Amino acid sequence: MGKTIRFCLVYRDMWQSSGKYMPRMDQLVKVAEPIIDMGCFARVETNGGGFEQINLLFGQNPNKSVRAWTRPFRQAGIQTQMLERGLNGIRMSPVPADIRRLMFQVKKKQGTDIARSFDGLNDPRNLAHSIRFAKEAGMVAQAALCITHSAVHTVPYYIELARELIGMGAEEICIKDMAGIGRPVSLGKMIRGIKEQYPEILIQYHGHSAPGFSVASSLEAARAGADIIDVGMEPLSWGTGHADLLTIHAMLKDAGFELPAINMKAYMKVRSLTQEFIDDFLGYYINPRNRYMNSLLIGPGLPGGMMGSLMADLENNLASLNKWLEKRGKSPLSQDELLIKLFQEVEYIWPKMGYPPLVTPYSQYVKNVALMNVMQMEKGRERWSMIDNNTWDMLLGKSGRLPAPIAEELKELAIKQGRKFYTGNPQDLYPDSLEVFQEEMHEKGWDSGQDEEDLMELAMHPQQFRAYKSGKAAKAFEEDLARRKLRNSNPQPTPAPPGHASLPMPKKLKVSVNGEQFEVALSYEGEDPLQEDRPAQSQQHQPEHRDNGHAGLQHILAPLEGKFYLTREPGEKPLKVGDQIKKGDTVGYIESMKVVNAIFSDVEGEVVEICFQEDEPVQEDDVLIKVKA
Repeated sequence: MGKTIRFCLVYRDMWQSSGKYMPRMDQLVKVAEPIIDMGCFARVETNGGGFEQINLLFGQNPNKSVRAWTRPFRQAGIQTQMLERGLNGIRMSPVPADIRRLMFQVKKKQGTDIARSFDGLNDPRNLAHSIRFAKEAGMVAQAALCITHSAVHTVPYYIELARELIGMGAEEICIKDMAGIGRPVSLGKMIRGIKEQYPEILIQYHGHSAPGFSVASSLEAARAGADIIDVGMEPLSWGTGHADLLTIHAMLKDAGFELPAINMKAYMKVRSLTQEFIDDFLGYYINPRNRYMNSLLIGPGLPGGMMGSLMADLENNLASLNKWLEKRGKSPLSQDELLIKLFQEVEYIWPKMGYPPLVTPYSQYVKNVALMNVMQMEKGRERWSMIDNNTWDMLLGKSGRLPAPIAEELKELAIKQGRKFYTGNPQDLYPDSLEVFQEEMHEKGWDSGQDEEDLMELAMHPQQFRAYKSGKAAKAFEEDLARRKLRNSNPQPTPAPPGHASLPMPKKLKVSVNGEQFEVALSYEGEDPLQEDRPAQSQQHQPEHRDNGHAGLQHILAPLEGKFYLTREPGEKPLKVGDQIKKGDTVGYIESMKVVNAIFSDVEGEVVEICFQEDEPVQEDDVLIKVKA
């Protein structure tokens, strides 16, 4: 009889690797029983950073979803696990230690058994609190090694990293092959090396399938001593997701491993329900390209978990770039052309940025800078001209130690902009702040929730939680869904033949979604779908700062599209009418592609108008602020 191999279904990650959203709470509860009935899973991944924010974007309370989703698994004796980002908790930016501690306490009480903690830079200092807080809360502390392939990420490097994490108290090790670019033989050597030193430590292998290595990697991992293999299942396996349960099961069985049997009737039920959720609404947010495997990903090493958002980012930025090109009489780019340019730019800048493992959030940072570089260079501007605050924090050492030094050109740029490098413990830069959010909840009359779970949610995701509480999040989601449904059901009209007059086409249509009426703007090829519904100020695209209608007024324009905010952190004073500003002052922020970009003034004078409200969407070149010289 061979070694016993257990399986974990990464149901949350299956969705995150495919598109923007996950199933609603009622859908998750519906699929839980047949997952249990399959009889082959020792663990199910139930929640993590993406899960929390997605529920808030729906307008749902994610804490209620976690409780309802984990309950049936725990009752059936199946362990539940979550994914958390070390210093960043369950969001994209660093989190104060007191909020991180509360998160672990809340998640354990909600029914999560295992905390899989990773640091995107593989800096053990950022996982010290995660390991300690998870164990204090009664959770299993699993520490992850973020796998990538480079000159600095060697087998000895990872074995030593595992030794440090186990020495800090990690009870399990996850081989987190988030992009699926770990080479199978090297992964086997890595696992074997860890097991030789720590035979009692459980090792769990997690690999995405996109570049095509993951099946061979799963076999090598099992042969080297891995105890649990993460798998996906149809209709969301493969592509940017994970190898399918049936394939891995059949392969390992043939290799002589002892495996649990699969209840195929229950398997087909889970498969059917998952497809039902796709047909219901989730398919509108899944780019078909994410269902394909692509060996081109071996080069840039981008992870499957971010490919859903990457394709959405490409779609939005391609439209913006092509409008800019067409206005200047230049040929537009296709999505494939932009994608290849992006992949090539990632390969070029990754070593220059210090080889950060391409995992959340650093995969986003590298991808965003690469995309901004491509966009700016297509417009005749310089590389590195748009680097967001989050990325600068990583480059300066405020997120942890990079695996390698950054390029001299980035060091020079940092010095030129007056930025300072940091070598201390990153957590020290983010003092405790839970009291600030307790005061906000008290002032607004909000209940802190069961086990203070709503307090934790506000402190972890302040902007998204406020939008959820106000109802803005649910309204925005329903409007977006209505627009996507309409777009799918109304293909572009065929142009009238030459010599025939075109019939007038409707500009707006009322659509019903879940019983609620929405008025949706229609657009046709070459038109801006949002133009009709935008406020007057968002239709302004001024190539110059000078305001022709009001002598002496100058404009600060949006450098990219996203959501506009006046402040970034609690306690930061927002810009207001009447303030005096100078060139180089930070006047606001735009959140785009999951990161925050500071907006710097290129004019001086008195602020006479702030054209957008907090959390309002803006387009590139929109007038954000008017200034009197």
